[in-house]
Amino acid sequence: MGFKEDQMVTVSLYARVSSGKQAQENTIASQVAALERQISVDGYELLREYKFIDNGYSGSNLVRPNLEKLRDRVAEGKIDKIYIHSPDRLSRKYAYQMILLEEFQKAGAEAVFLNYEINDNPESQLLLQMQGMIAEYERAKIMERSRRGKIYAANKGCVSVMGGAPYGYRYIDKCTGVGQALFEINEEEADVVRKVFLWVGRERASIGEVCRRLNTMSIITRTGKKCWDRSVIWGQAAFGKTKVGVKLQHIRPQRHSCEQPKDNYSIYPVEKANWIYVKVPNIVNEDVFDIVQEQLAEIEK
Repeated sequence: MGFKEDQMVTVSLYARVSSGKQAQENTIASQVAALERQISVDGYELLREYKFIDNGYSGSNLVRPNLEKLRDRVAEGKIDKIYIHSPDRLSRKYAYQMILLEEFQKAGAEAVFLNYEINDNPESQLLLQMQGMIAEYERAKIMERSRRGKIYAANKGCVSVMGGAPYGYRYIDKCTGVGQALFEINEEEADVVRKVFLWVGRERASIGEVCRRLNTMSIITRTGKKCWDRSVIWGQAAFGKTKVGVKLQHIRPQRHSCEQPKDNYSIYPVEKANWIYVKVPNIVNEDVFDIVQEQLAEIEK
């Protein structure tokens, strides 16, 4: 057993993998096993509650559930040593590595890396910085390849560019759809869509009136709500989601600080030339659709 100033040393370990696939391949298990062996060799005892493991979390983001717990325990002065496989398990960004290491040092906790020894000399700090930069470059390269691969697959019709099927359709994945991602009509929902277009286009009903009729008929939304929202009906009728063509919105890393955590992505519209169109069977014909667009244009005036 290891001691510091006649007191028991409290040790912890931190492990991370960035994808579910890596977790399934036992990458996380191998990290933990190596860390536990080293802790035992060093003569320490590791308590179960001091194992901090983040499965499927990116190293470019500091907001991770178990990293947060580790930082809290360190700040409370409950941990003396933190065993980590390598600096890029803390973060792939050098700046974030420095934030965490300085935070640990100020709280009196020592970070112990299996494949890297921390020293205060300039050469050691330069090496750590270079490792962080290389890790960040590798991640950026992987993200760019993934982005281009997804766009290629979407253009080929192999994956859906939408988060889910628009109301009136059901999504058929490429395995079920024989190599193509498809949308087929959901007849129960499509019947509601046709009613909406009939009421707005031919009966000149307002969007509010459409909502009232659906609520009176006890028709629930896809999510199970008993009350229809005007924006949902407007989206069905105005944006062509029940007709043709859905644009792809690109996802990019979100700039944020660790003190103000946000989603690590944001969605923004792209130029029309870069839209990806999805072929879907029509629920309503072109004439009915055009009539509804004219009616909605009048409402907006």
